[in-house]
Amino acid sequence: MRTLIDIPDRQIKDLAAICKTENVSRAEVIRRAIAAYLEKQTPIAVEAFGLWKQHKIDGLTYQEQARSEW
Repeated sequence: MRTLIDIPDRQIKDLAAICKTENVSRAEVIRRAIAAYLEKQTPIAVEAFGLWKQHKIDGLTYQEQARSEW
């Protein structure tokens, strides 16, 4: 998919230098940068998955017990 973005002139110059050094296209460098960014942005739900597995009581039972104390 093609996307239009606005990039400041200074970043374009830096990007051009990277492209020349690595001998790759601007689009390829931008794709790599986006991939690296997305890799860092792990959704919280994925990080939290399985956190409860060390507990002996299941989550629903725990929730019901905690609410019954109110």
